[in-house]
Amino acid sequence: MSSALPTSAPPTTPASPPARRLRMPSFGVQVLIGLVLGVVLGLVARSMGPDGVSAAGEVDPNWLTETLTTVGSTFVTLLKAVVPALVFLAIVASIANLRDVAGAARLAWKTLAWFAGTALIAVSIGIVLGLVLQPGSRTSVSEQAASAPSTSGSWLDFLNGLVPSNVLGLQAAAGDDGSVALSFNVLQILVVAIAVGIATLKVGDAAEPFLVVVRSALAVVQKVLWWIILLAPVATVGLLGKAVATYGWDALGSLGVFTGAVYAGLLLVLLVVYPVLLAVNGLSVRQFFSGAWPAISLAFVSRSSVGTMPVTESVTERNLGVPRAYSSFAVPLGATTKMDGCASIYPAISAIFVAQFFGVDLAVTDYLLIVLVSVIGSAATAGVTGATVMLTLTLSTLGLPLEGVGLLLAIDPILDMGRTAVNVTGQALVPTLVAQREGILDRATYDAPREGGWVQESPAPAPVLRTPVGADA
Repeated sequence: MSSALPTSAPPTTPASPPARRLRMPSFGVQVLIGLVLGVVLGLVARSMGPDGVSAAGEVDPNWLTETLTTVGSTFVTLLKAVVPALVFLAIVASIANLRDVAGAARLAWKTLAWFAGTALIAVSIGIVLGLVLQPGSRTSVSEQAASAPSTSGSWLDFLNGLVPSNVLGLQAAAGDDGSVALSFNVLQILVVAIAVGIATLKVGDAAEPFLVVVRSALAVVQKVLWWIILLAPVATVGLLGKAVATYGWDALGSLGVFTGAVYAGLLLVLLVVYPVLLAVNGLSVRQFFSGAWPAISLAFVSRSSVGTMPVTESVTERNLGVPRAYSSFAVPLGATTKMDGCASIYPAISAIFVAQFFGVDLAVTDYLLIVLVSVIGSAATAGVTGATVMLTLTLSTLGLPLEGVGLLLAIDPILDMGRTAVNVTGQALVPTLVAQREGILDRATYDAPREGGWVQESPAPAPVLRTPVGADA
């Protein structure tokens, strides 16, 4: 019997270390970098001065200012391009999804009640700050800056805007050169979408093929919007850089008390009121803000609640644990009507500023009117981007000079960033609170550790931003 000879092991070569992949900064870090670059390039562009003055007396911006303006305006234009389809499809699908929610009517009414309640708190804070800080009496802005806005809002305009002129909510305006410009009215689109959504519920099973098309189209539109959102860090450079290059710190300094009052109100709502509401309802404040942060940061940059809507809906479902059938109703509705920043704090402080600036004494009934307009008139901001309509609606209701709007336009982009961030935070907060109180909130998802960054691809119809441990992939 032969003995087996031991065999020597083949020589081993040291394993080569795996190649390191270059990791891009997280989306939030990219946005912060964009903010810093925007300020720096804006200051550089402002120091370069204008290229000259045209024959019409208008200042010609230098090449850097023009580049920053083009980058920022392109991003805003892309967002506006998808808004009509996004609002219509999201609202129709969300109303149809209510069929799968027990007590849907109760949830809808509680959502609206929370929208109104938080708006009441926000406008009250705005009034108190306006009375305490006296921004209209402590400003160096000149009366020559006062001018009536090109667009204004009134209750008659608001009521007329509820009646759609066509199913797409499109409006046409003829220019002086014979051209025709098309625009859309989000409020009219909202009305049409609500009517179509309710009709699908009434039709029943016969509407299922239509809803399949709507949901598929919504997924496609959200994917396109997600590609646009990925441009936000670059757009931040253009938007903020253009604001700094155009206005610098001069306008901000002359309206320093007013700016401070607005941001103080926004921070009080964001860092005091909302955390108190979360704590009272047994929810972790840190978990909420870490889960909602992707939507909050994008809102600050884009200055568009509707443009941020898919991101808000995604974090509300996947990070905060709100059931999709409910969040897909509450978030789109909130994106068009829930405006604690634009429709509550800002118009309250602005109305008091205008009254103080022009020496108009406001009575107790006037302050009650401010509260009334802010609580029930938020939907008026759905017609246009920004808070100008809501502000003019408040001023016209109080009988204050609309020329006061011109005093505040110079710093509006700076204020709009904070306003929109608070808007979107509230749009994620209310569905979370309602779901918690109704016992339908997924606490395992809400309390899960936050890991990773923005995920670009997901089987979910909305873009996935952060997948907590234990959540469905």
